[in-house]
Order: sequence, then C-alpha cells, then structure tokens
Amino acid sequence: MTPAANLDLTQYIRPGDRIVIGQACGEPTTLVEALIEQGAAIGGLSAFIATSFSGLLTPAAADAVALSSMGAIGTLRALTREHRLGVIPCHVGQIAPLIESGAIGCDVALIQVSPPDASGNHSLGLIADHVRAAAATARVVIAEVNDRVPATPGESLPSSAIDVAVRVSRPPVEVPPAEIGPTDEAIAAHAAAYIGDGAVLQTGIGAVPDALLRLLGDRTDLGVHSGMIGDGLVDLVEAGAVTNARKPADRGVSVTGALIGTRRLYAFCDRNPAVRLAPASYTHDAATLARLDRLVTVNSALEVDLTGQVNAEQTGASYLGGTGGQVDFVRAGARSPGGHAVIALPATARGGTLSRIVPALSGPVTTARSEVDVIITEYGAAELKGRPLPDRARRLTAIAHPAFREDLERAARTLERRGF
Repeated sequence: MTPAANLDLTQYIRPGDRIVIGQACGEPTTLVEALIEQGAAIGGLSAFIATSFSGLLTPAAADAVALSSMGAIGTLRALTREHRLGVIPCHVGQIAPLIESGAIGCDVALIQVSPPDASGNHSLGLIADHVRAAAATARVVIAEVNDRVPATPGESLPSSAIDVAVRVSRPPVEVPPAEIGPTDEAIAAHAAAYIGDGAVLQTGIGAVPDALLRLLGDRTDLGVHSGMIGDGLVDLVEAGAVTNARKPADRGVSVTGALIGTRRLYAFCDRNPAVRLAPASYTHDAATLARLDRLVTVNSALEVDLTGQVNAEQTGASYLGGTGGQVDFVRAGARSPGGHAVIALPATARGGTLSRIVPALSGPVTTARSEVDVIITEYGAAELKGRPLPDRARRLTAIAHPAFREDLERAARTLERRGF
C-alpha cells in the first residue's frame, strides 16, 4: 500500500488519459489534490466527475485537467460560470453504461474505499453509483483507502481489483444540512400531505428535502429507496418513522446510491445492516422502482412552464443544475400505485423579482410535461397528471407568486383559446 506522501501519478497515468473520479462525498480528495498538482506536467488529461462538494475542483484546477460532468451540482457550479466545465446531458443511471461503452472514457479510475474486511473486500463506503463500472473498465484503478470511510453494507470491491492502493486517514467530504427558511417550510408542509404511513421515499439534497424530512417524524413504517440520503434519515430512524417494514422489495433496509451528509450519517451507516449501498443500475432501474408501491419522489426545479414542462438545469446563460436522476424517479413515482412524483420549487427567484412559474421555459426541458404529477410551491400544490393543458395552466397560475399571476393568467387564456 502506497503512503499518500509518496504518490507519483506519472507512474500510472499517461499523457492524454481519460479519468473517472468518484463523486460527491465519495470523492477521493487526496488523489484529486495529487491530480491537480501533477496533471499539467503529465499533459492532455481529462476527467469526468458527476458531482463535487469538496471545493477542490476550481476553475484553476481545470488548467491541470479538462473537467466534464453531468451538471453543475455542488461546487462544480463555479466552473460553469467560468466556462471551464464540459456538461454531458445524461441521467445518473446512464453513466455506468456510458463508461462501459467508452462514450465516457475511463483509462484511469480514481476512487475512495474503506479498509478491507477479513475477506479482502473494500466497502465503497459513501458512493456506489458507477464506481464498479469505472473500476471494471479502467486500465488502472487507483484507490484511496481511507480508514475514516464507513464500511457500508452493499457494494464492495475486492483488493484484487485495485492496482494502486493509497493509504490515507482524513475526514471524508461532508455536506451539512441546509439552512431552512420560511419558504422552504411552507413548501415542505404542502409536500408532506402526499406522504402517508408506509410510503417509500426518494428525496434529494437541499433546504426543502431537509425541511420535509423534519415533518415526517410522526409517520409509521416509512421506507427509503433513493439515489442519495442525508442526515435526515438518521432522525427518522431514531424517531421510529423509518422501518422499511412495509416495503415490497428490500424489506427492512434503506437502499441508496450515495451518502451525502456529515459524520453523523457516516457513523450511523457503518456496518449497519438496515442500510444498503447500491449502484445506479439498481437504485434508478425502472424494473426495480416498479416493484415499489406508495413510492413518493421529491425533486427540485429551476422553473416550470404553464404546461408542466420542468427545467432543472439552466436559466438563460447560467447553468445551475443537471439532469441527475429526476426523470427516472418522476416517472416511477407518478406510476407507483398509491404514490406520487412531486416537483418542489420556490415561486420566485432573485429576491422575488423573477417568477419560477413561467409561460415558457428559459432553458432545456429536463422532465417532459407528459411525466409530471404534482408541482408544489409555497402557495400550494398543482396536481397535473391526467389534466388537459388549459387546466394545467390555471392550476399552475394559482400556485405562482401573486405578483406574477396577472401576466400568467393572460398567457393561460391564450393557451386556453388554442387548446394547446
């Protein structure tokens, strides 16, 4: 095992290599620091990382390695402002197949794992998604073996699959709970009305999901099947609300592809048989999700137009989000018996000067209007599934900020006259 101080990437990485880096709180920060320091001297390197919260991948870091991602999530947003990030539109569940096919090149995989168990297997710890696909595809697998990473049940990698093991002991990346304001609380209160006892939850990260989870402590037998979980899971388990007892699949176990939170969450998941880390090929798989009754999915958006089209990526010239797993979970929640797919967003942006309910999107369509179910702002919930376009426009206008409703009503009347 190589000490971090002696790591010379030139022994393993060739000029022009394409690199895949473990994402989110599973980002191997020691390896990333070495890549930034040594990359320019190697030359011609490119790297894909789905999300990043470490703050290491700054616009200056892009001088050492050309960076690409599925979106501007976390601290990657700074790179899009400087036009230093190549955005690859894709769903989370597509990344592993894209790596395996070579569409996303992977000559080198930089990953983070826990120390090996007695059988020589390393837990993937904090992120599963496409890590095994990258390790199986890469010419060289360099693993940061971090004794501060939890041994989360589920996805693991044998020592034989690792070409270079770098021993480190440092706190993994943490993402603390968001600050929750009155608007977030109001949105969460409307969303909570769609979550009953025995529901299976999928949420993202941010103030609204955090506020929502705080309202669910009085529920019973909630289940979890999500692309990611945060510290709110710990609160719900300790309150007795999450048991996974009624879940049709993976009964008794919270299933997730990523732990995105703090050391409290990491300690809770360490060797906890009630949590399982799974790849995106399972967490986002349509057949898997179709087995879950009462699935309630909660995702965010930048804007929604009067027909129900959702933009979660870009407003004007600013790229702020990404496709992520939204489409997979919206489709699953909307089709789940007894379930719902919720898109939650504040009614306004830029200090109340810009409506997020709009006549026409200013950016791409992330989720088609044919998939949407429920749109929620602090002013209420608009149930759109099965509703004709003029009715959708009226319902969405009703949950817009009052200052913008008159203009939206005019646009809605135009839509009503033509019928589409």
